[in-house]
Amino acid sequence: MAQMRYTYNPDTCKYEPVVVSPKVAGRKILNFLGISFLIGLTGAFYFNYRFPLVDETLQAERNQKLKTEWRVLYKQLQRTSNQLSALEHNDDQNYRVILDLEPLDQSQREAGVGGRERESESIPYPIIRTAYEQAEKIKNRLDIEAQSLQQLMNELLKKEKMWASRPAIQPVSNKDLKHLHTIFGLRMHPLLGYVRPHNGLDFTAPQGSPVYATGDGKVSYAQYSTSYGNVVFINHGYDFETRYAHLTNFIVASGQFVKRGQVIGYVGNTGLSVSAHLHYEVLYKNSPINPINFFQRDLNNKEYEKLVEIGSQATSSLD
Repeated sequence: MAQMRYTYNPDTCKYEPVVVSPKVAGRKILNFLGISFLIGLTGAFYFNYRFPLVDETLQAERNQKLKTEWRVLYKQLQRTSNQLSALEHNDDQNYRVILDLEPLDQSQREAGVGGRERESESIPYPIIRTAYEQAEKIKNRLDIEAQSLQQLMNELLKKEKMWASRPAIQPVSNKDLKHLHTIFGLRMHPLLGYVRPHNGLDFTAPQGSPVYATGDGKVSYAQYSTSYGNVVFINHGYDFETRYAHLTNFIVASGQFVKRGQVIGYVGNTGLSVSAHLHYEVLYKNSPINPINFFQRDLNNKEYEKLVEIGSQATSSLD
């Protein structure tokens, strides 16, 4: 049974029961419900703030883990970029210098980066956008570097073929060499008795000593000549040709390909010659040039000193 409330009435000097009108009762009920709702809502927000839902907690942990992974990824991208920069530096300052190629300028290495940066503007998260832009830059630089390395490889193969073909060794070994006659140019011919050009060097060696091709090439001529005697011409390509004269015999034929260091014949005394020796010529663009410039660089110090000593002992040509 509900408890009755009373109030003192001074007019009647009696306690009279309190009568609540429906309007007042409704207002009180609404006030109570409103306050209760506000208290409940505040409590719910506070509880959610202090004690988030399990799903939200797990999601926050996953987000934090992803942020950490993105930071690690970005650092790895930076290390990759630094390593790529070192490779680009070697490419421009070492490899291209050796192969006589111009280094790539920065605009060539960064070609196409701008368009990819505009694509990343749609990514709302700065950490992801930064990593994406870095990865795209590295990818672009790698594409350019791959093309550069392919160009270097192609040039190296071409240069290797050229270097192998270029005359670069002595046609007669130092162990067989007795004298080197270094007269190049006009001289008195020992048999004909008048001045004529001497377009090569004379290597005196015992008859039958091996004669070596001084570079890769194709034998263009291997026959007997009145002046040269048994002679071999080798076309090395790249505008170079070598000639090996006065051989006792040759062991190659016209059209045959030979390698540097391959024996092509033997020292002899055929043709217009006064003793056993090899007459050796180097031609560039069909013009004779001094062969001495084409084998000194491949000798060690002792071999070079011996060559100088041998050369100083000879004062005349033998053909």
